[in-house]
Amino acid sequence: MSDLALLRVVAQRLAGPRPATPADVVGHLSALQGQDLPGAIRSVALRMADDAGENMVRDAFAAGDVVRSWPMRGTLHLVRPRELSWMLSLTRERMEAGATRRREQLGIDDALYERALALAVGGIEERGPLSRADLVDLWAPDGITAVPGRAYHLIALLAMREVIVQGPPHPSRAGEQLFTLFDRWIPDPIRLAREEALATWADRYFRGHGPATVPDFARWAGLPMTEVRRGLAGGAAGPAAGTPGLARVVVDGVEYWMDPATPDLLADHRREAEALLLLPGFDELLLGYADRSATLPPRWAEAVVPGKNGVFRPTVVHRGVVIGTWARVGSGRGARIEATPFARFTGAQEAALARVSRGT
Repeated sequence: MSDLALLRVVAQRLAGPRPATPADVVGHLSALQGQDLPGAIRSVALRMADDAGENMVRDAFAAGDVVRSWPMRGTLHLVRPRELSWMLSLTRERMEAGATRRREQLGIDDALYERALALAVGGIEERGPLSRADLVDLWAPDGITAVPGRAYHLIALLAMREVIVQGPPHPSRAGEQLFTLFDRWIPDPIRLAREEALATWADRYFRGHGPATVPDFARWAGLPMTEVRRGLAGGAAGPAAGTPGLARVVVDGVEYWMDPATPDLLADHRREAEALLLLPGFDELLLGYADRSATLPPRWAEAVVPGKNGVFRPTVVHRGVVIGTWARVGSGRGARIEATPFARFTGAQEAALARVSRGT
């Protein structure tokens, strides 16, 4: 499928019709990588129709229209708040089981967890939303944070169990959120039966990321293949009344699924989809798939993730394919974008880079 990379660009709404709000962007993708908060804010803004997107995303956090938590793979993502609960109902057991050994190494047993929970809930009820540092201070007198790494794992565990969630922005620390009680910040979560949740997630993932494979979805959601296939069986039929089913295509013996409207979107917006993009390091266009080779040629993977350390550099994308990396140099009015090509930028790419850099 020669247009695989470009189809993903329009499916992810980096070209073509854009969602109107941050919640619409996040809902379309179902979840969006969020461990680097400034980058995640930029990823959402790039997919929005409004030029003031980044400010709108920050406002969406403050209003509770978008939240950040650990819905799958033990990794921070942005999600729509009411949908977080049904996602966790699918993934929580596997995430907790996968971290059992690490919790044992850190000395996190049931008694320590219960003490941490009581102090966190009591502190938030008394003082309102707390920062990570505030939670550590609450736990320190009891020796809960005496072992490095405990605080992070306890916070993640409390979030996975729907006790706390990252809510409003920190009033004085840019790029940081406060933790608040889950049931206060999300008073009316959507609860779905397991089969309905699987079908809903499969449908949403393939419409927002497709063309994609079953292994792509399994890796992204952190679900076993058996459950992914059950979800796809429901999603492919169109779980919502009147919704057309997913489209299946086979290329070189590989099965892909996508929204049947995506090829027409690309036909209508091909020029925009081929335009040069500056993406944050953890953008869904790369992180949303097990096999990234359509967007990132394998020979250049080391340049984007040096040493395979899990830290993705911001990327320069042209015609749907990563052609280099970029970084912001300096600060304030003197800041500039410095791009490093994998080979050489053409004159047209240099000109496009200059134009795009002015708005980044």
